Amino acid sequence: MQFADRLQSLQSNVFADMDIAKSQVKATGRQVIDLSLGSSDLPTDAFILEAIAEALKDTTTHGYSLFGNTLDFRVAIAAWMWQRFGVKVDPETEVLPLIGSQEGTAHLPLALLNPHDFALLQDPGYPSHYGGIHMASGQVYGMPLLAENNFLPVFADIPAAVLAQSKMMVLSYPHNPTTAIASLEFFQSAVTFCQHHNLALVHDFPYIDLIFDGSTPPSMLQADRDRQVTIEFFTMSKSYNMGGFRVGFAVGNRELIRALRQIKAVVDFNQYQGIMRGAIKALSGDRAPIDRVVATFQARRDVMLEALEAIGWKISYPVATMYLWAKLPDRYAHDSVKFCLDLIAATGVALSPGAGFGKHGEGYVRFALVHSPEVLREAAIKIGGFLSS
Repeated sequence: MQFADRLQSLQSNVFADMDIAKSQVKATGRQVIDLSLGSSDLPTDAFILEAIAEALKDTTTHGYSLFGNTLDFRVAIAAWMWQRFGVKVDPETEVLPLIGSQEGTAHLPLALLNPHDFALLQDPGYPSHYGGIHMASGQVYGMPLLAENNFLPVFADIPAAVLAQSKMMVLSYPHNPTTAIASLEFFQSAVTFCQHHNLALVHDFPYIDLIFDGSTPPSMLQADRDRQVTIEFFTMSKSYNMGGFRVGFAVGNRELIRALRQIKAVVDFNQYQGIMRGAIKALSGDRAPIDRVVATFQARRDVMLEALEAIGWKISYPVATMYLWAKLPDRYAHDSVKFCLDLIAATGVALSPGAGFGKHGEGYVRFALVHSPEVLREAAIKIGGFLSS
């Protein structure tokens, strides 16, 4: 049987190797403390679940959900964009519900790229962004994110030959995995650059609320208020702990929204209408549930930083996301995969190797703060024993 060449770029990766290593540890009956996945362990709030449960009694919600069935959700999204960012959007042409934002970021390249066209991605960056480009038979140019540049790409360093073949740029701040944030001024420079080079500007925005100094990170649409080149992706997974419900949305340039809607039309319908009713309830509610989530992850960050410093591993202080991005000890500085595999085999603690996020992620590991403070302290103690052995 013959398969498409694009499958070659989607073969086993370091995260699959980590899954195998976790399974091997579990098979021995030992405990795994999994800090490798950014899936929140916090529950969805009751008021959201109640809205979903109530919808179950409404038999009109039991059929397929076509675009027209999503109007209430789209109107709620538009109202939320205005209230949150002061950006007015048309719910009919500039908003598109998604089955999780990853559906959008993975499918949009199919609408933008011809074979061998380039997409400009962050390196390190979220692996799904890379996968979408490979599925579209495009080429990836990784824009290096370096500590000395505050993990922001330097647009002037992109080769002219690459730019000539590029159709899109993908950014995401607050950033996974580096935890970096970006200013509105930086976003304005990105919009100007993409306008000048006729690029679609894609901003993936899952960590919109997970910032710990009380401020709100800017929306890319605040830098492109006329929505000339920008599409922005949002999710309910992080702020509202709704990862398993698979609900997100895209907002932005109407041509990009229309193109993504064309791809979506031949791939899937929308999620269950009751889930969208829960999302409406969340978006129209107050910030109290979000503030609880932020306070939880801020407390976990502080506990883990203190616990790691106690074992001699000092990490840069993150101001956003649910992660720590840590430089590896010298003996593992060039092999993050080996460090993570050795660590889980010896201790049962699972981390994400930086190499899994791109070439410039090598030399780092990512901690996902998805356990209680007690478990995080236990993990740090185990890591300390591993490092000293």
